[in-house]
Order: sequence, then structure tokens, then C-alpha cells
Amino acid sequence: MSTPSLLILPGDGIGPEVMVEVRKIIDWLSNHRGISFEVSEDLVGGAAYDAHGVALHDATMAKAQSVDAVLLGAVGGPKYDNLDFSVKPERGLLRLRKEMDLFANLRPAQCFDALADFSSLKRDLVAGLDIMIVRELTSGSYFGEPRGIFKEGNERVGINTHRYTESEIARVARAAFELAQRRSNRVCSMEKANVMEAGVLWRDVVSEVHQAEYSDVELSHMYADNGAMQLVRAPKQFDVILTDNLFGDILSDCAAMLTGSLGMLPSASLGSPMDNGRPKALYEPVHGSAPDITGQGKANPSACVLSFAMALRYSFNMGKEATRIENAVEGVLADGVRTADLLQADGEQPVTTSEMGNAIVARLTASL
Repeated sequence: MSTPSLLILPGDGIGPEVMVEVRKIIDWLSNHRGISFEVSEDLVGGAAYDAHGVALHDATMAKAQSVDAVLLGAVGGPKYDNLDFSVKPERGLLRLRKEMDLFANLRPAQCFDALADFSSLKRDLVAGLDIMIVRELTSGSYFGEPRGIFKEGNERVGINTHRYTESEIARVARAAFELAQRRSNRVCSMEKANVMEAGVLWRDVVSEVHQAEYSDVELSHMYADNGAMQLVRAPKQFDVILTDNLFGDILSDCAAMLTGSLGMLPSASLGSPMDNGRPKALYEPVHGSAPDITGQGKANPSACVLSFAMALRYSFNMGKEATRIENAVEGVLADGVRTADLLQADGEQPVTTSEMGNAIVARLTASL
């Protein structure tokens, strides 16, 4: 195959800072592993608005459609709070997801042993935690029509339509089952079939896909509200959780806090395969733009580095190198290297964003 292509969109806030550290990993792979990428860079979010008056320029959108994977830093910030909704920085990210048809959002919740005491739950509940939430990303309550705020009589009414088609459910179910086959072969599908017709259809279609195509995978069903309770009661009972857009938004953030720090959490959003067999794909850290620490060297680059590791695994079929990077991050944490978000005791000295990146690179070199 030709050299894999990667579009980097640093975005706003701490996005550019953490992306510098990912560039170090990319350079390391080239220098030490003979793995090269065709890397380009562009603007998204507030940075794109400042330059073009829109959160994502059409030319950038076209570039995102043409590359093998997109790696995004973060979008948004208080500077843009009063903009019209149509040009807010977040619209750039939503446009990427929608027009690339990135229907499967992968949110891992992995608790490294060195960070087990950072969780809001007891160590024995989260130590060794490794679950994956697969959230449908392009339909459901956030996109269904009709939607809006309307006048009915003497009052306003807000309407959002929770709508799913069979094909939308089936394709994200396949993504979850195939992911489970690469892990512990278990899927728990979560919805609200007890009170929502869309939930009934969700359960029916997931079951049909399972029986017809993935009967080797263990499938269970759970109401989403019980799923939220079970995540904080006994999270290690799960392997892959499959759920819709609205519930996935809530459940993935709940799972995120089990791990101890948003600064450690990557994500992937995957679509249908392109002509070369690779899926349309966008990778991004979960932590957001963190405007309160922007430009101070306090940001934890680990989530962005781990997002790049997900790109290696799911877009470029480089699972060995992805594991090498994940092990390097875990090793650095085990060595006690901490950015400011990971400090526990008074008097501990944090490393800077750059120093954390350098420590990960040093660990990679030591792994050779």
C-alpha cells in the first residue's frame, strides 16, 4: 500500500500543545521503526473561524474525506461563546462526524494500575478495568426530525425526535460485535426497550444481527439506567457496551470518571470502509480544549498520544506499534511521572506537557 495519510487538526485551547507531543511519536516511528506517514495539518474550530469565518473550511472538509485518518486535538473556548450557533467551534467537529458518516464512536475506559487510586471508586473495583463503549454517533435524539423550540398556545415547547432505522442500528451493532471478537467476545447492548419504541427496535435488530452473523459472541441486554448503575457498582463485568447516541453520551462520560482522569482518555469515531479497505476515521482525546490551562505547559498529552495509538490499531492495522505506545504510557505512569492533573499529594512536582511527551518517547526507545 502507499504511505498512509494522516490529517492533523490541532484546533483550539490545549489542542496544539498536546499535538506537538504526538508529532514526537510520529517522528520516533519514522526514525526507529521505519514507519512513515504522509502528514498534513489544517484548522478546525475557533482557529478556523478566526481564519475563515467558519468552524471548518470546505477545503479542509474535502481533505478529511480524502485521507486515511484524521487526528483532532480539541475545539472551543470562551472566546467563541457568543457566536451564532451555526459557526460555533463545535460545529466543525459535528460537520466532520456527519459528512464523514462516522457512525461508531469508540470510547475505551481503561484504568492503568498506577492511576487506580485516582478513581472515584475503590481500587479493587477499577484496577485492571478495560471496557469499550461503542456509541452510535450520527442518528438518534441529536439528529432526528422534527426538532426545535416551538410555540404551543401560551408556552414554548422543546422537541427532539429519537429516531433510528434498522440499517443504522445494524451497522453499529456489527462494529460492536467485530470489536468484541478482538477482545473478550462479550457485548452488552443498552437501551430503554421498556418505555421507548426505538429501544424495542434497537433490541430486536441487535438480536437479529447477532443471531445471523455473530452467534459466537456472547450477547446480553440491559436497560440503560441500570447500565449506569452497574458501571459504578461493578464495572469490570463489562467488555464491550453497545448503545445509542444519547445514552452513549451519558454512559461514556460516566465510564470516563472510573479511570481517574479525563487527561488519559482517547476516542475513535469510525465509518464505512473506503476503497482501500480502511474505515473513514477521526481520532480525538476526550478532555476538550481546557482553556483554563492553555499555554501553561500543564496539559496531559497522554490522551492524544493514546488516540494516535488507536489510529495505528484501527486505521493502519499496526496493532503491535499501538500496544508499544500504550505500554510506554503505562510505563511512564508506573515510574511516577505525572502532569498536573495526576498529582495527589502536596509537594509533588508535575512535569510539563513537553516533559511528559519526552518521557513517553524515552520509554519507547527503551522498549527496542
